[in-house]
Amino acid sequence: MIAPHPTPGRPGPETGGSPPDLDFDRIFDDHFAEIHRYVARRLDVHAADDLAAETFLRAFRDRDRFDAARGEIRPWLYGIATNLLAKHRRSEVRRWKALARTAVRDAADRPGGHADGHEDRVTARVAAGRVTGRLAGALTGLAERDRNVVLLVALGGLSHAEVAAALDIPYGTVASRLNRARRRLREALGDIDPLKEDHDG
Repeated sequence: MIAPHPTPGRPGPETGGSPPDLDFDRIFDDHFAEIHRYVARRLDVHAADDLAAETFLRAFRDRDRFDAARGEIRPWLYGIATNLLAKHRRSEVRRWKALARTAVRDAADRPGGHADGHEDRVTARVAAGRVTGRLAGALTGLAERDRNVVLLVALGGLSHAEVAAALDIPYGTVASRLNRARRRLREALGDIDPLKEDHDG
């Protein structure tokens, strides 16, 4: 399903619409696909249809809260999407636990009963933006605030500065949450760091 365009025509100052520097037609066109993809990777495609559309509706309704001096529009949209995802936290965790169980069953079905080179595949999956198998199980063990930072970096491709803007937290807090999450993920995955690319900046 293609989500409907969230703006009924191009708003303007004469209609009490957005400030002139926020073109919501263009914002939607430029960012809808990546916000949809981020939500789909955390939940599923069907939920993403609704939540991505709701993200842009919220952004349009709260456009007066956007402060360009604090950052770009992209992390602001990711912040809105992440806040909306919080309402679906149980569904997200259930999905990851199911993926983790599936990986265990798949490994048991292979000759020898184990997954050769599984850590390499886990690393490749995160780089490809897929949350599956043991990684899914490991993510359920993270605190929600740490998991949000990890997934904004790994699935959204945001820099530390963009994550800070998206979650409205200090830059240093992003780094500390990411380091803590990496340590816990490494422990759960046999000393493999699934966030192989360092998105600093």
